[in-house]
Amino acid sequence: MRATTTLILILAGLCGSSLGQYNEEEDLAWLQYYLRQSRASSYNYVPYYGEEESPAYAYSYPSATDTEPEPEPEPQQAAPWRCPQECDCPPNFSSAMYCDTRNLRYLPFVPSRMKYVYFQNNLITSIQEGAFDNATELEWLALHNNQIGSDKVGKKVFGKLRRLERLYMNNNNLTRLPSPLPRSLRELHLSYNQISKVPSNALEGLENLTALYLSHNFIFEMGASLKGLSSLILADLSYNNLRKVPDGLPASLEQLYLEYNYINAIPDDYFRVSPRLLYVRMSHNSLTNQGLSSNTFNSSSILELDLSYNRLQKIPRVNTNLENLYLQGNQINGEQGWGGGLGRDLGFLRVPSGSERWQL
Repeated sequence: MRATTTLILILAGLCGSSLGQYNEEEDLAWLQYYLRQSRASSYNYVPYYGEEESPAYAYSYPSATDTEPEPEPEPQQAAPWRCPQECDCPPNFSSAMYCDTRNLRYLPFVPSRMKYVYFQNNLITSIQEGAFDNATELEWLALHNNQIGSDKVGKKVFGKLRRLERLYMNNNNLTRLPSPLPRSLRELHLSYNQISKVPSNALEGLENLTALYLSHNFIFEMGASLKGLSSLILADLSYNNLRKVPDGLPASLEQLYLEYNYINAIPDDYFRVSPRLLYVRMSHNSLTNQGLSSNTFNSSSILELDLSYNRLQKIPRVNTNLENLYLQGNQINGEQGWGGGLGRDLGFLRVPSGSERWQL
């Protein structure tokens, strides 16, 4: 069983680092489902989520009680090998601890053997400085769907986790990025928070980061925070308050999501520094033809380009390798909108309304 579980984890990790458009939740939910199914037969464990229930990643806050909140109890200092009474530690997967969906207001003690810990869907508001001092081998840490605020997170609590690969803190009350973060981190999930600014050095040193999820925040400035992320494949910055694109993209980037912002211009040759870029989504912004140069989107690597619901009056020039171009919801009108340069292999073009499809 241990060998099978290890193989599944390796395969899940490999899949997680490939193209994952808008699937930031699949890896963790899939792993939890597999583990719960396997231990149900050998451990008589009743999972908190079943196939007919909501997935572990449903974005919702736990309902609050009508009574006054009680003081947070101190975590029980159990023996290093024991499982806290608030959680479940299945014997057939001894490196995982499940404390999710239990109305917890604090972080229980984490035994030193743990690598995968799940605290999601609780009422946790703070992370003490020494919360994980005993569990420095952690690789996955799920803290999403809680009420954690930035001012109540220990300053070095994550920096000590030298092997941490995935950190889930989406749907909390964070107002800034946790810092410092370990260099081992591969995925950072911070969507649905209250972050307003990402300093240029906020992600410094994260050369192994492959996926960054910052959608549904209030970010108005990114600076050059992405430029040094040499392994980044996916950056989701949608649903924010950005008025300009980030200053510089990493060469490794394959997927860039910037829809639902306020961007009105893009520098010339902005995308050419990312020769692997495949998907660019910039719908629901304020782009105009005056804010674009003639070669802004003329990148040979881009396969899908979504510019729908902007303020374009002419179709911008694109590369012949482009397969899908979305332009509905703009101000393009008849022959005057044809700016030329459409790829001869373009799969389809949507313009000017969402119900109209022109085959090319």
